[in-house]
Amino acid sequence: MSPRGLVSPPVPARPVRLTRRRLFALAALAPVAGAALSACDGASGASGPDPLIAQARAARDDAELIGAVIAATPALTDRLTPVRQARTDHAAALEAEVARLAGGSPGPATPGTSTAPAADPTTAAVVAALKKSANDAGALVATLPAARVGLVAEVAASCAAWMQVLS
Repeated sequence: MSPRGLVSPPVPARPVRLTRRRLFALAALAPVAGAALSACDGASGASGPDPLIAQARAARDDAELIGAVIAATPALTDRLTPVRQARTDHAAALEAEVARLAGGSPGPATPGTSTAPAADPTTAAVVAALKKSANDAGALVATLPAARVGLVAEVAASCAAWMQVLS
């Protein structure tokens, strides 16, 4: 019994035909590939404050806004409580990551810098805040080192998902 029947013959290599559709697809992917490769250098490249501090502050602000909406409209408590918990968890995780890199223990985002909740808190205001948080976190992903991308991408995806649920 020979192993010939178990092994398939090699597929002959032939040149890849570069069609106009493939060329357009490659051109569309070039900026994304460039951004991804520049984010993989392993260095933060930023000399300013940690960008996750602003993300943690936004998460706390979103949780406060959601709390104001719940206080103004108690009928929305069941619908908004999971979103509020998710944003509170995001803030805690982001603060823990900032503290991990700084070599300290996690603390709340810089106090006194949060924005006041909207005068008339509504679900639309929460959706707008979640949209802004998702966009900001999504834009930040391409600039972060690989070790931090997963956390910020999860925050962006979660905000986008909750935004869709509440819309």
